[in-house]
Amino acid sequence: MTARIEKVVTEGVVDVDGVEHKVANNTYILGDDDEVIVIDPARDADKIMEKVGERDVLAVVCTHGLADHVGAAIEVASRDEAVVALHPKDRRLWRETWTETWPDIDMEDEGLFGVADVRLEVIATPGITQGGVSLLCEELGVIFSGKTLQADGPGRLGGEYPALADQLTAIGERLFTLPHATRVLPAHGEETTIGDQERHFDDWISGSLTAQDTPPAAESPLPDGRSVSGIRLNLGDD
Repeated sequence: MTARIEKVVTEGVVDVDGVEHKVANNTYILGDDDEVIVIDPARDADKIMEKVGERDVLAVVCTHGLADHVGAAIEVASRDEAVVALHPKDRRLWRETWTETWPDIDMEDEGLFGVADVRLEVIATPGITQGGVSLLCEELGVIFSGKTLQADGPGRLGGEYPALADQLTAIGERLFTLPHATRVLPAHGEETTIGDQERHFDDWISGSLTAQDTPPAAESPLPDGRSVSGIRLNLGDD
């Protein structure tokens, strides 16, 4: 196998509901010595293309439509006339950054991209955004998780969980069915593994993620004593 993964880290400020947040973004380059796919091209196209070098960019794939995931998409794609891919439910977010153009490909769940001698499978993981996806490279044992799952747990947007129930459902049903050794490469921070994160899942669905933000009395118990989480899971435990 010749395919490999390279990472480019860029830093900048993003605006979430009028509040500026300083963030560092991971852009991943997947491919070999001849061709690559660029995942989540953040703000610095020159830095990303320096790492790409003379290799052909086949596609630019964005796990979310947020500015710090698509901010360099057009520049990175333009040199080699590469296609830009985004889930259609994030097209509105795309237009907040790119007002005069649209992505070339509307990604859908279970879609596939090929590069070098590996494939990327699209896995729908909504929560942070409605059109959020993760990208599985089974041959390399890697999932590119965007903001969905990070080394410190489920990712946030501006310090908040826009749709935590959906996000945890996606993590439980789509990501935690992968082998424990699968490397998780997020859009922010250091990498982790599925096994390292899955052991925290019961705490997450029990409310640990929002315990400091929500008064204990905010949830009403069900008749059998279980709390109302709003989380739908189907992990085969029935």
